[in-house]
Amino acid sequence: MAKQGHNNTHNDSVRIPIGERRQHREDGRSDTTTAAFATRINQIAPTATQVDRARVNQGAANANFTGKLAMILFLTHLLALAILITFLSVRGFMDRAPAFHPIYWYVPLFTSSASSALTALLWLLLTLRHPSKALKASLWLSPFLTCAVAMLLLANGTGSSLACAALALALALIQSLYACWVTPRLPHAYQILSAATPAVQPSVAIAKYIAAMLLTGLAYSSFWILGVGGVAADRASRFGPLYVLMLLLSLWWSMQVMRYLVHVAVARVAYMKLARGAEEAFRGATGARWLGGVCLGAAVAPVVGAVRGSARAMGLVAGDSDEFLFSCTSCYMGVADRLVAWGNRWGLVHVGAHDKGFGRASTETWEMFVKQGMRRLIDRDLTGSFCFLCGVAGGAAAALVAGCWALAVESSYVTGITLYAFIIGYFMIRIAMAWPQACVAAYHVAYAENPQNSRLGSLIPNRIGELQSSLD
Repeated sequence: MAKQGHNNTHNDSVRIPIGERRQHREDGRSDTTTAAFATRINQIAPTATQVDRARVNQGAANANFTGKLAMILFLTHLLALAILITFLSVRGFMDRAPAFHPIYWYVPLFTSSASSALTALLWLLLTLRHPSKALKASLWLSPFLTCAVAMLLLANGTGSSLACAALALALALIQSLYACWVTPRLPHAYQILSAATPAVQPSVAIAKYIAAMLLTGLAYSSFWILGVGGVAADRASRFGPLYVLMLLLSLWWSMQVMRYLVHVAVARVAYMKLARGAEEAFRGATGARWLGGVCLGAAVAPVVGAVRGSARAMGLVAGDSDEFLFSCTSCYMGVADRLVAWGNRWGLVHVGAHDKGFGRASTETWEMFVKQGMRRLIDRDLTGSFCFLCGVAGGAAAALVAGCWALAVESSYVTGITLYAFIIGYFMIRIAMAWPQACVAAYHVAYAENPQNSRLGSLIPNRIGELQSSLD
């Protein structure tokens, strides 16, 4: 009996009504099904982090494709250039005009190209050791040497020389006026150069890389001279001006690529030092992931810079005028502002430091500048103008070397030799001056990322405050 009572008690304690048991099974099945369904949904539906990562990967893939396409186009263009120069050289030798003297044409240009490489190294050393003296020298020497080139062309006396001399005199006058106009901004330019350039200390690796780039530029320009020499020798060719234009465009793109390779490599080291305080080992920007972005940037950034510079010049001339001649100024400035957000040389810092595509790096960098209120600071930065004036001064010096030689031996070559020597000398100087320009760009980008960075001091905040107070 006791055993039976115990069993009854146990059965009563676990007995559940049939309806409740059915409901319990249905609820349990429902909970299990809901949990499984939710798990399945979570596996299918991406999270916010996964979406962001997918967007980043998609952007990186697009940037990688664009960079590779630009690199392929650049290498294809080099192959086409080699074929064109070979064709022009052979044709010029076979159909050479009796009045053409190869020695009088080639020797002055080769000599001026070699001298421009030496001048580039001297400009770079002066800038790294004495930034203020280098900046003052560029402001004084650039218009003076340009005026000297104009005098040389005037002495030749031909119609083409007179036209080029007029352009050189106008350029010298503009540079002189610009030097007077930017005088109030010189103290900040001294300070920013002095603060940024120590981030990259000269080393054997950097010296070898700069020397290799200058030698590459010298070898390329020497080969390029053979092409323009072939055009000059074959004066009967109807397509001579077209050949010269193609050669000039190729020289421009190729020299810009060499310049930006130096810019990216140096900016990487400067950025790591300024932004993170890390000593980054120098390595040349020869990797495919950098070369594609550099080729794209070399084709886009100078054009965007020229458009924005002309827009700012138009804005200064127009002022508040509403005349018909200036009615499109605001529209043109708006287009220039949009273009600079898509392609600018400051983005090259992230190309080297973070291996980003040129377009994405440019956009993100410009957005940081806008967010930190640095647009006016960037517009008034003199580093780009300083490097440009150094290039003009170096190009004028090379033009004087080649032009004076040509004037002494064969006056009919003066105009062409002077112009070609000027262009080659300009680009050679810009290759070397990419070093200080990259340091300044890295300084600005590091501040835009972290305005509280104690390694940057108070130089940029003080300058922003001065610019804001000048508007009040």
